[in-house]
Amino acid sequence: MSDTMTAHPATAARAVTGGPEEDGPELLEHVMGWVLVAVFAMLVTQLGLL
Repeated sequence: MSDTMTAHPATAARAVTGGPEEDGPELLEHVMGWVLVAVFAMLVTQLGLL
């Protein structure tokens, strides 16, 4: 068998999938995440679920 027929050739270009390094500002994402956590905590306490 020949080694030229591989499933993933070394010279193939990798597809850009939009990973974390291509997102917008990380600080904004972290702040918005914590705002979501705080709003969810307030909702849970207001509804008396905790």
